[in-house]
Amino acid sequence: MPIYEYRCPRCDVFDVVRAMGAAQGVDTCPTCGGPAVRRFTAPHLARTGTAAFRLLDATSRSAAEPQVVSGPLPTADPRKAPLSSSNPLHRKLPRP
Repeated sequence: MPIYEYRCPRCDVFDVVRAMGAAQGVDTCPTCGGPAVRRFTAPHLARTGTAAFRLLDATSRSAAEPQVVSGPLPTADPRKAPLSSSNPLHRKLPRP
């Protein structure tokens, strides 16, 4: 659930945990009971070093910044490829 920040003119800043989109523009201060105006602040982002987050970061980074290939790609030698399959089920397939 998101944390919303409110500022009371008489007291101080306080946080309220509410469902997404359920925050009001004005809320009551828990200390004095007066009206407190909602503040728009930067979201609280967690900086974790777990393997799952590193994998997600690498995946999103590779979409915009793919790794550069430093040499030619390996090519398949057509002379080494078998001309026919040894699987007996392939014999039933139609020929071109």
